[in-house]
Amino acid sequence: MSSTAPARTQAYPEKIDAAVLKVAGVVVLGAIMSILDITVVNVALPHFQTDLATGPDPLQYSTVAWTVTGYTLALATVIPLTGWAADRFGTKRLYLTAVALFALGSTLCAFAPSIEALIGFRVLQGLGGGMLMPLGMTIMTRAAGPQRMGRLMAILGVPMLLGPIGGPILGGWLIDNAHWLGRPSWTWIFLINLPIGAAALVYAWVVLPKDSAVPSESLDVVGLLLMSPGLALFLYGVSSIPDTGTILATKVLAPALVGIVLMAAFAWWSFKPEHPLLDLSLFTNRNFTVAALTMFLFAAAFFGGLLLVPTYFQQVRGEDTFTAGLLLAPQGIGALITMPIAGALVDKMPVGRIVPFGIALITGGMFALTQIDAETSYWGYIIPVLFVMGLGMGGTMMPLMTSALKTLTAHQVARGSTLLNITQQVASSFGVAIISVLLTNSIESRPLVDQAQKYGDAAKGVTDPNQVQQLLERFPEVARVIGQVADPARAQEVLMAAVRSDLAGAFASTYWVSGGLCALTLVVALFLPRKREESHLLDGDEDAEPVHVAMH
Repeated sequence: MSSTAPARTQAYPEKIDAAVLKVAGVVVLGAIMSILDITVVNVALPHFQTDLATGPDPLQYSTVAWTVTGYTLALATVIPLTGWAADRFGTKRLYLTAVALFALGSTLCAFAPSIEALIGFRVLQGLGGGMLMPLGMTIMTRAAGPQRMGRLMAILGVPMLLGPIGGPILGGWLIDNAHWLGRPSWTWIFLINLPIGAAALVYAWVVLPKDSAVPSESLDVVGLLLMSPGLALFLYGVSSIPDTGTILATKVLAPALVGIVLMAAFAWWSFKPEHPLLDLSLFTNRNFTVAALTMFLFAAAFFGGLLLVPTYFQQVRGEDTFTAGLLLAPQGIGALITMPIAGALVDKMPVGRIVPFGIALITGGMFALTQIDAETSYWGYIIPVLFVMGLGMGGTMMPLMTSALKTLTAHQVARGSTLLNITQQVASSFGVAIISVLLTNSIESRPLVDQAQKYGDAAKGVTDPNQVQQLLERFPEVARVIGQVADPARAQEVLMAAVRSDLAGAFASTYWVSGGLCALTLVVALFLPRKREESHLLDGDEDAEPVHVAMH
């Protein structure tokens, strides 16, 4: 094993200087590409159904949804490798490779001739995208030093929180307006990554300091064969829950249980090799463990609840995708206000005195949304609630990550970043799946919604009163609503208002679950450190690589 010098105790400036801001710019560019692409594709799924169909009938939604699932599974497969690869090849070289792979995958997606090709190219994209966030966190942590981590991680948090908001806005605008060069509008949601990727490559090549790889650790092949397919199978099972409507379906249980068994086998195996694929011993660090658990619960509640808001705007209030995205902007503005404040505070105060306040604001917002109906005022209620939730979000995610990484040594940062990203990926997939099923079941428990849809399809072109009466006998809930209307001309209007009211009730009831998850997160967050944490980022040992900081 080659020997390396201990990590250097480098004097870091107290203020955020231009050199470290340049490094932050590189990481944010990569994060924007990766996170925007996760959300922006969702708005294009209906267009995939028609544009890539080989016959007159559109493709099944379950087929085109694989463009999202394939990307997610590729992320899950490659994330466990990132810690080892960063040590083996160096963070700069690996980051450049990840950006190039992501940009290449994006370009191929834009010119995909079939749905099968698009799914394959999305997997290629995911292999690059999966490395961008853990590598970005590692680069930022090493560049910031222990005294500036909170402020620098707050910068990285901007795309993490605004991606889910900006994605639908950008995607909706491109889908509606980008009919350039004879290409279908959806191709531009991929082509926009090409100039961003090219800029990120050049910028990273110039700005990121050269780091020395430490190729002393062999790849844990057994761990790789257990963890990566185990995580992918588990997430596939979880992501199938909305399709099946239950966790008891074979399509859900079979892959999820096999995935759990493989991951359990990995957990047993990981303490045998000298250099495991994932260093689970990091969980012996209390601060890291509490922060990771809090992050898991927060990500499940946050990403699950985030799904509900734009869906409510579109399904209940009839807004288009672009408008729904704009209505989410107050949430992003709130996060932008508190994120730099929380970043500065976490460098001076224990995270346990910051994060609970942020989670409390989000919890209050989730419970406030349980009171919405089909006519709730945007400016008088919903937008202020979203703004308050944004304030809470800005004070939660990145302080949690800072707390988790702050007590690790320089050599553990890449491994810790990888564990945190896996935690967030699993939690967000789990939260979205569970909330989707709960919302679907809540809607299905209101028979008027389903009956009104079927009645509307069956009644098209029917004018004979006897036939109309026969239809109403088939749909008693519709008959109940229409029967209360004195003026037949208003029957359709009253029926649609009743349907919207039932849909709003389904959303409101689902928010109780998101609020409960947030409340549970708040309880766990109370165990976060409430005393000043000692940073070990500059600690070194005989295997630790030097800490490099960009100085230009």
